[in-house]
Amino acid sequence: MSDWLYSDTVKDHFTNPRNVLMGDEGSFPADGRGQTGNIKCGDQMLMLLTIKDDIITDVRWKTYGCASAIASTSMLSEIIKGMNIKDAYTIRPEDLVEKLGGLPNYKIHCSVLGDKALRAAIDNYLEKTGRAGMLKETSTEICHCLGITDKDIENAFHQGAHTWEALQQATKIGTGCGECKDKALELLHEFAHIYGN
Repeated sequence: MSDWLYSDTVKDHFTNPRNVLMGDEGSFPADGRGQTGNIKCGDQMLMLLTIKDDIITDVRWKTYGCASAIASTSMLSEIIKGMNIKDAYTIRPEDLVEKLGGLPNYKIHCSVLGDKALRAAIDNYLEKTGRAGMLKETSTEICHCLGITDKDIENAFHQGAHTWEALQQATKIGTGCGECKDKALELLHEFAHIYGN
């Protein structure tokens, strides 16, 4: 297809996604469950993990999302098998984008669903094993519709999102109820003072 904007790796993971949950949640014996996104915005991700001795032994996921979300989560699901939960917790969207051979700038925000759902699933596992908060990042949720935190906004700022429009493109913030805009703009202003623009 001549108009295809994605790498061959993205195409492969989109057309042949790995570790997709077939059937309902009950068909996969999960030790950790994470869900993120907002179906009203067209993006939602469910991540299920089996974990033994803090090693991720298997994973299943399901999403309502675009080709970029599917491909990046498929790649993520392969990367984390056999990984210690501490290492898996630190995976970021840019890591996935790099392994996929890049994504169009306006699609990078789609890669955030998988890593957020992964961290939520690990947090769920830790809570079940009496270690709640062991790996939790200190962050404040700014966009309640999509679960976007001040750390997500800071990361987007470092990646070049210095305006509201650029931040929306990078994270999809404000595409739900929009109540987060003022606080997000305050943070952008703060980061501009801290890091320069």
